[in-house]
Amino acid sequence: AAHPVWIWAPGGGLSSAMEEIATEKEAEESHRQDSVSLLTFILLLTLTILTIWLFKHRRVRFLHETGLAMIYGLIVGVILRYGSPSSSGHDKPFSCSQEDRPFTTLLVNVSGKFFEYTLKGEISPGKIHNVEQNDMLRKVTFDPEVFFNILLPPIIFHAGYSLKKRHFFRNLGSILAYAFLGTAVSCFIIGNLMYGVVKLMKLVGQLSDKFYYTDCLLFGAVISATDPVTVLAIFNDLHADVDLYALLFGESVLNDAVAIVLSSSIVAYQPTGENTHAFDAAAFFKSVGVFLGIFSGSFMMGAVTGVVTALISFLFTKLHCFPLLETALFFLMSWSTFLLAEACGFTGVVAVLFCGITQAHYTYNNLSVESRSRTKQLFEVLHFLAENFIFSYMGLALFTFQKHIFSPIFIIGAFIAIFLGRAAHIYPLSFFLNLGRRHKISWNFQHMMMFSGLRGAMAFALAIRDTATYSHQMMFSTTLLIVFFTVWIIGGGTTPMLSWLNIRVGVDPDQDPPPSNDSFQVLQGDGPDSERGNRTKQESAWLFRLWYSFDHNYLKPILTHSGPPLTTTLPSCCGLLARCLTTPQVYDNQEQLREEDSDFILNDGDLTLTYGDTTITANGSSGSRTATTSLDGRKTKSSSEEALEHDLGMGDNEVTSRGTRLVFPLEDNA
Repeated sequence: AAHPVWIWAPGGGLSSAMEEIATEKEAEESHRQDSVSLLTFILLLTLTILTIWLFKHRRVRFLHETGLAMIYGLIVGVILRYGSPSSSGHDKPFSCSQEDRPFTTLLVNVSGKFFEYTLKGEISPGKIHNVEQNDMLRKVTFDPEVFFNILLPPIIFHAGYSLKKRHFFRNLGSILAYAFLGTAVSCFIIGNLMYGVVKLMKLVGQLSDKFYYTDCLLFGAVISATDPVTVLAIFNDLHADVDLYALLFGESVLNDAVAIVLSSSIVAYQPTGENTHAFDAAAFFKSVGVFLGIFSGSFMMGAVTGVVTALISFLFTKLHCFPLLETALFFLMSWSTFLLAEACGFTGVVAVLFCGITQAHYTYNNLSVESRSRTKQLFEVLHFLAENFIFSYMGLALFTFQKHIFSPIFIIGAFIAIFLGRAAHIYPLSFFLNLGRRHKISWNFQHMMMFSGLRGAMAFALAIRDTATYSHQMMFSTTLLIVFFTVWIIGGGTTPMLSWLNIRVGVDPDQDPPPSNDSFQVLQGDGPDSERGNRTKQESAWLFRLWYSFDHNYLKPILTHSGPPLTTTLPSCCGLLARCLTTPQVYDNQEQLREEDSDFILNDGDLTLTYGDTTITANGSSGSRTATTSLDGRKTKSSSEEALEHDLGMGDNEVTSRGTRLVFPLEDNA
């Protein structure tokens, strides 16, 4: 439906010539201010990058780049707020009392010429004379849709595209529990506690407008979106424990997706009857259905778009000759996933996240070597710039946003509620997860996860998306302060906390840590170290292992030029179909064996050296059907164990090099 348009024609006006001159000057001034506002953010990012280099050079870790960007944003915000004069004072309110609702667009008739005005939001009667008169401050206040449609997609896509699948899938069950169940628990605990705070504010006379229970739940969903970017950056620099890194990173990646769908479900909660904010069972279950429908639909849309991109790159093999076109197509297909999901009523954040994971799993294998490097670097740069832009804008918004409502009671209550919600999120779930985990989540890991619940870009983007009402303005102002506190104080305390909790550092985040400080150590075939050597395989979710076998044997050969030929995996009755779907590159492609992000089922220790009829392994495992001996002299796996691995798609593929056969588990080719 078209937006409503209302035409209003006041009397009087300037002469035609004077009016044209004034209009041209205003257009020129507006263009200049647009350039200055964009230049301001570019200079902020430039200054941030230079300071980051200085901090890395000096090995400074008490302040992350995002916290630095916020500080620079605050400084510029103060300068713009108090250092730039008001540049317009011509706003004059007109009465349209005969209309009972606001219009999206106004066409104003001034002396026979029509001018278009768009709706920016409601202004309370008490603040009618405090409307921003500084055009520069208006220019640096961006439309919230800019964050969702321009800045968020590269951040979320990069999280999925750069995902280290090995450790992620080894802890998949725990990550899903923290992201889905934990976020829901945190949302409802924070929402209910904040509803008590709102009741207290009303009792002491600190609440000047309506604040419903659904608003409190919405605040719980918004503020439950964690973004431990500071902690993860320090973990990466110090090479902290790989499982702790995987748990925090995996939770934060999926947690953002859950939080945004949860907030959409709460907004969709509309009870029938006179009281539209009372509890209604039918409306509650409808919201649950909305949550499941939006999340599953967004997931499917992201996965399908990723598969379509993989098919395009698979079929149009001549694109390899033009890496620029190949990279451009990859970029456009990835970004369009977000917009397509939003246009269809789903959530672009979820869609683009799973699109990134699918692209990394399938499309990446079809790209040329140059395009692989280009796509990774492109999205890494976009992620870096978009994230720092958002944090710079946060600092700026503290002074340039005109609808701040700061309530000390609400702010203090929010900090307490977040602490309790995070505690209820981490500790009970960790207890139940440890009942089924082979490798327990230790207390120091739990304390670090509790400490690392920072809020960041997603919470800010969700809060600023709707600031039309009193309650939402208070929620946005409080969210901004919470982000400042967690990034500066908690982010700065990450290194001391790691030391205090005795969490090991100096571990390669892409590999399991070695059992000692030696450069090489033989893992005993029947000892505890052998169990550690096979830990990835043992602790990966069983459902995922079954899926992986199907994916590796059938989907990857169809969608990529890697994986085993379909002629060896499909039944003999499907020989003709297998030969049609198998490309010659599958037989020749050995790069799949060395794909850096693909070793998430078996450890590198499962690499086997075979000399003649004797197979020697580093951890006691073997794929040979002849007499085998490990480096410690013990016998290795029985034929029944080999058959089980073969049934799960873990057979061996041999590559001959200088008389020595290197036996790579096929499971590493994911």
